[in-house]
Amino acid sequence: MDTPASWVMALIYWMHLLATVIWIGSLAAINLLVLPASQRTLDAAAQLRFISALQKRLEPLAWFCMGLLLATGLFQMSVNPHYNGFLDTSAQWSLSILVKHGLGAIMVVVSAVQTWEVIPNIQRTLMKKSGVNEDELVKLQKRETALLRINFILSALILAATAFARAA
Repeated sequence: MDTPASWVMALIYWMHLLATVIWIGSLAAINLLVLPASQRTLDAAAQLRFISALQKRLEPLAWFCMGLLLATGLFQMSVNPHYNGFLDTSAQWSLSILVKHGLGAIMVVVSAVQTWEVIPNIQRTLMKKSGVNEDELVKLQKRETALLRINFILSALILAATAFARAA
């Protein structure tokens, strides 16, 4: 018979997986579908307006997912029989989880730069009344694209680290 604890753990695993799918799925969609299509069909200013509007909608969801991943992940880790301390690297599982958390921390930093530096710079640049400098737009476009791609690559590496932990 199922215990209440197993239902709680199932709910925690489900929330963790759902947050992962939403966060990494949005990164995949942006990188593999949205960016290529918008780069082919929109000029730099229009693309930045579009990406800025998209990011404004996605960022609160992404930050919520990151918080949920942190909370549910730490709980899962603490009840895992392989867990021997946060910085333990004595086994494949421990090392994989440590790598996963390191990559996650880098992802948070990249997301913070994007949220609180690049997107506001894009918005300020697009609001200038004296005309928009095309070189500045292209530079911002390249930076935003690079940050989105870095986070997408980091998310794939996090999934790989998770796979190594699961295989242990």
